[in-house]
Amino acid sequence: MTLFSLIVALLIEQVRPLPVQQFVLDPLRRLSALLTERFNDGQARNGRVAWWLVVSLGTLATVLVYWLLCEIHPLFAFAFNVGVLYLTMGFRQESHFFTDIHLALRMGELDRARVLLGEWRGGQYQEASSSEVARLAIEQALVSAHRNVFGVVFWFIVLPGPAGAVLYRLARHFAEEWGERRDAEFGEFGSFARRAFEVIDFVPVRLTAASFSVVGDFEDAVFCWRTQAMLWADKASGILLASGGGAMGVRLGMPVHRSGEVLERPEMGIGEEADADYMQSTVGLVWRALLLCLLLLALVGIAGWVGG
Repeated sequence: MTLFSLIVALLIEQVRPLPVQQFVLDPLRRLSALLTERFNDGQARNGRVAWWLVVSLGTLATVLVYWLLCEIHPLFAFAFNVGVLYLTMGFRQESHFFTDIHLALRMGELDRARVLLGEWRGGQYQEASSSEVARLAIEQALVSAHRNVFGVVFWFIVLPGPAGAVLYRLARHFAEEWGERRDAEFGEFGSFARRAFEVIDFVPVRLTAASFSVVGDFEDAVFCWRTQAMLWADKASGILLASGGGAMGVRLGMPVHRSGEVLERPEMGIGEEADADYMQSTVGLVWRALLLCLLLLALVGIAGWVGG
C-alpha cells in the first residue's frame, strides 16, 4: 500500500497541482498565529510545549484515523494515505518558479528571470548575472525537492499510515515559521522548533544526498559532501547543495548579488558555471533520485512478500 499510495499521490499532483497556499500554508499560518498568541512569552519552554501540543496531537490523530479506516476497509485507508500525501508532498508546489526562470533564461529574458527569482527566494537580484540566477534557482530547487518530497517520503515509510508525512510537514512548518525568527519580541520561543526539525531531518537529508550521489557522479558528489557541506551556514542545506552540485558537475554557492549587496558564500559542488542547461540537469537528477527511492521501496516490498 505504501508504494502505491506514493505513486498515485505523485501522479495526481502532476495532473492537478495542489493550491498549497490556500489548503496548506494559510491554515498552518493561522494555527501558528493562534499558538503564538496563546503561548509565546519569549521563553523557549513555552515554545517546546506549543510544538509538542500541535505536532504530537496531529501525528497521533493521523495514526488513529488511519487505523480506524483500516478496520472499516483497506480501500478507505489507501484513499486517506493518498489524500494526506497530496497535502504534504509535491514537486509542483514551487516548481512553477523554477520552470519559469528556466524558460526566461532560455529566451534571454534575464530581467524577468531576476524578478521571478526574487518572488521565489525573497530579496532583489537586479544585478545578478544569468549564471547567478541559474545557480540560485538550482540551489532552491534541490532544497525544495528534499523538503517537499524526499523528507516527506522517508517519514511516510517509517511511521504507520500517513502519520510520518504529517509529522514532517508540521515540524518543517514550525521550524520555518518560528525557528527562523530572530526579533527580540519573539524571543526564544522558536528555538525548540528549529532544533526539533534538525533532529527529524537528520537522516532524511543524508539519504537524499546519498540518492543524488548514486544517480549522478558518485565520486565527485561524495567528495564535495565530505569537504564542503560543513562550510555552509545551514548544515542540512549544505549537504544537499554539495552533493547535488558534485553529482551534476556544477558549481553552486559562491558570492551573489542580492538587494544591492554582494553576499559572500562558500563554493559548493565542482565543475562548470551554472546555466540553463544545468537547470535542466537538476530536474533529471531529482527525478532519477525519486525513481531510485521508489525502486528500492518496491524491492523491499517484494522481498517481504517472498519472505512471508
